[in-house]
Amino acid sequence: MNKEMEIWEKKQGIKSLGKIGIKPGQTILDFGARVGYYSIPAARIVGREGSVYALDKDSYSLNELKRKMIKQGLENIIIIKANGNLKIGLKNNSIDVVLLYDVLHLIDDREKLYKEVYKVLQDGGLFSVYPKHNKFDSPGWGLKNMTPKDIKNEIGNCGFYFEKEYCTSLSHNESINKGCVLNFRKT
Repeated sequence: MNKEMEIWEKKQGIKSLGKIGIKPGQTILDFGARVGYYSIPAARIVGREGSVYALDKDSYSLNELKRKMIKQGLENIIIIKANGNLKIGLKNNSIDVVLLYDVLHLIDDREKLYKEVYKVLQDGGLFSVYPKHNKFDSPGWGLKNMTPKDIKNEIGNCGFYFEKEYCTSLSHNESINKGCVLNFRKT
């Protein structure tokens, strides 16, 4: 891991995720966690009273996350190996915050995913989305023709209400860039 990402996980990521709304003691789901660039700072914020579920389908990435957890002494991250069918598999109404960062563009059936998130999220829970690769931010894959407004409407049509947009430092492909996160609440 490069030095920039080490600093991200220990400082910048904590600051950014705190600004977005993660608090001590919460239970977080990092959907599409990869090597933990969001799971690790989230785990530091929620502390021993909280927990982070790091869900991904890539075994290599999850093994790297596990290695980093051990090295950093983090015991509040629970790794979940997904099979790619969009089933989250956690108890209904059990999660305070769902992070869906830089993964939405890879999901074919986004409505199905939103329904899964809705089930696991507590009433009033935070659904935070970083819609990288939309029409205005490195367009690609499934979001290349969608604007952030289109994404807000799509998520809003699945029972969430838009709360606020936060623009901050975010992790993307082993580097840090400025990006905007869309925060929603479960109604």
